[in-house]
Amino acid sequence: MVRIGPLSRGEEARCPRCETVLRRHAEPSLEVPLALCIAGMVLYAVTMTMPFIGMQLLGQVRSSHVETGAFAFLQDGYGMLTVLVLLTLVAVPLMRLLLLLTVLVGLRTREAPRWLYLPFRWHERIGQWAMLEVFLFGVLVSYTRLADLAQVEIGPAAYGLAALALAQVALNARLDADQVWEALEARGAVAQNARGAVVAQKARGAMTAPERGAPGGLGLIGCDCCRAVVPARAGDGCLRCDAPLRMRKPNSVARSWALILAAVVLYIPANAYPVMEVVTFGRGGPHTILGGAWEFVEAGFWPLALVVFLASVAVPLLKLIGLAIMLLGIHRRSETGLIGKTRLYRVVEAIGRWSMIDIFVVSVLIALVRFGSVASINAGLGAAFFAGVVVLTILAAEAFDPRLMWDAAEERRR
Repeated sequence: MVRIGPLSRGEEARCPRCETVLRRHAEPSLEVPLALCIAGMVLYAVTMTMPFIGMQLLGQVRSSHVETGAFAFLQDGYGMLTVLVLLTLVAVPLMRLLLLLTVLVGLRTREAPRWLYLPFRWHERIGQWAMLEVFLFGVLVSYTRLADLAQVEIGPAAYGLAALALAQVALNARLDADQVWEALEARGAVAQNARGAVVAQKARGAMTAPERGAPGGLGLIGCDCCRAVVPARAGDGCLRCDAPLRMRKPNSVARSWALILAAVVLYIPANAYPVMEVVTFGRGGPHTILGGAWEFVEAGFWPLALVVFLASVAVPLLKLIGLAIMLLGIHRRSETGLIGKTRLYRVVEAIGRWSMIDIFVVSVLIALVRFGSVASINAGLGAAFFAGVVVLTILAAEAFDPRLMWDAAEERRR
């Protein structure tokens, strides 16, 4: 167990074994995150209610809102893509803002509600699935394609989206989850108090059980959600956030392998089938992921070609290969490069969501280019397969427990 003392400005605490950052210095006040959260709510309302992008072609005008592309997927027969886009672009970002606003406002009340730990727990759980900044990059890629086809008009929602994405980035940078959890503890708004005296009595017994060596004595377990280290048995609820406690993620290796293999199976048709069908003035045809990147190269847009290639081809491959290497290391009980593998896991966990750029590009294009025989873009089967790859790789990274690499190495030394 690592004990972290007060940190000065610019300081950070790292794990002495794997060098992962455990905590960075944060300002003691939560006023800035609250202000950014309120600003985010206002910008969200503007972004979701105002016109997003308009397009004029041969006297025909078509406009879209942020969510229009999701419903265009439904028209093309891909309902699961509709659900995925609405969740990552509309529902989850709003839920995170509302949950965080509830917590930060609740902490400013005279008597904080004891259930405040629940909204903050869910705020942390669903963070991986809020993808506004990824969608913003998808819009930039889409704009370059639309500008070559017709006159494009940027609506107020596009500017609102840019401001909202920046506000979210600033909010994520200024919000220290550990600081919020400590504030909730100080105000008594944690699971231990919400569940009453029975939990408190259990906690007092857990503190002394290992010391007196009683049979079935409880040990210290780190919570995966709030990172509290609490005395408990595996399966008990965390005294701070009530999340189930476990020494290691259950069936981590088996679940990770299953998700990786499923993603590999989908990755082949995702690149073989077209992600969209483009027809302009009676000419055109299917476009694959690699074909879209190559079009940017031919047009001279090298930076955009690099972004599309990295997000749509390199990142999924990196995740699949990286996770496979780490899982094989566990099976072989390898002691080689444990720090490097742990860093690789952090990278894999962080970048997986950026593969959604290609799905968002398709959603923007099919929402606007619907001019019949003059010009039309429809979603292809490859988009559905590729979305499955993205979701499965994100789930695989969440299922994997990097501590198992260190456990396997320690077993080999014995």
